[in-house]
Amino acid sequence: MSNNPKPQATPSQEAASAPKAVSSRESNSSLETALAPALEARKQAHLYRRRRTLSSAQGALVTVDGEQLVNFCSNDYLGLANHPSIVTAFKNAADHYGVGSGASHLVSGHSLEHHALEDELAVFMGRDRALLFSTGYMANLGTINALVGKGDAVFEDKLNHASLLDGGLLSGARFQRFLHNDLADLDKKLARSDGDRKLVVVDGVFSMDGDLAPLPELSELAQKHNAWLMMDDAHGFGCLGASGSGSAEHFALSQQQLPIVMGTLGKGAGSFGAFVAGSEVLIETLVQQARPYIYTTAMPPAVAAATRASLQVIQEEAWRREHLQQLIQQFRTGATQLGLQLMPSPTAIQPVVFGDAATTLTVSELLRAQGFWVGAIRPPTVPQGTSRLRITLSAAHSAGQVAGLLAALEGVVKSLPELTPTS
Repeated sequence: MSNNPKPQATPSQEAASAPKAVSSRESNSSLETALAPALEARKQAHLYRRRRTLSSAQGALVTVDGEQLVNFCSNDYLGLANHPSIVTAFKNAADHYGVGSGASHLVSGHSLEHHALEDELAVFMGRDRALLFSTGYMANLGTINALVGKGDAVFEDKLNHASLLDGGLLSGARFQRFLHNDLADLDKKLARSDGDRKLVVVDGVFSMDGDLAPLPELSELAQKHNAWLMMDDAHGFGCLGASGSGSAEHFALSQQQLPIVMGTLGKGAGSFGAFVAGSEVLIETLVQQARPYIYTTAMPPAVAAATRASLQVIQEEAWRREHLQQLIQQFRTGATQLGLQLMPSPTAIQPVVFGDAATTLTVSELLRAQGFWVGAIRPPTVPQGTSRLRITLSAAHSAGQVAGLLAALEGVVKSLPELTPTS
């Protein structure tokens, strides 16, 4: 072995052999070059999404990008997002608790308002306990992943909300989707499963179609195969049932028949957040194992206080649900007379299907020009060939506003030769 020292490189040689530094501009350019084509492809396919800016409170009339429009695309089904008593409850609680909760529920963020709301939700839902989550997405991911994992099986309706599908996919359990509301298909899949635990997951009200899951039959099927049934009632809570507690009340299903209920508070209740209701053991399991609950800052106490006020309004002002049902019937009757393609929805979600994404966008823009704000829903949110207007009705709407929307739809259909009304 030679003892000769290794030759030293000259400064010029070192500079030539050193890795070339990539400037932030070059790095950004590479990122943009990689991502831009997909964005352009979305635009060309009429699938590009754009945000609109509101400068008013939620309501039947809103100011969007500086323009006043009649709002037919909000999930504020009972018109509670700007209800005076709920706003007052929020303000009073903010004066007392401040704005932020400071930490997660398991650290120092669990306030008296949170605790009281959970107790009141449990009573309202007819369940042993309820647990608050900061969003419905977190509630679904946290619940599914706390209940099933490797060696288990999860079965989901093909039209389930994205948060339910993501929860199933991320759980590590064998993930299977069954045809929409198809009991026979689910029965076959459950019978073939050898999962240690079996979890069936459905929406109570499907967010893009507006129809209901056959919960009584699903409950029987789950019990037959020793499976658990979980129901996401984001679009039923507040609207369905005699008291407004949702799909479980609508179908008169007990905690044993429907052991896991998730509900959101930012739609029918007009506030923000979500909850899961069920048995003492279920809720305590989620407290210990649901990662989105454990590792997320609690919602502001003022939001919990506002939701408590909302629960009172939901129960005391049944006229809101009655009025909403009248508007639903008015719209469906009028749309049918116009030959528009409706879906079998008895809820506040009333899709009008046009099929083609470009046509759906055109109809939405023409309605906006006449003062009506209606969302154009396109793939991948809905299947190819089923692009639609997702018209959502609210107790805040008047019969006159619904009649105005129907008249505008009639004018739009007549102005577009490519639209062939379907009875």
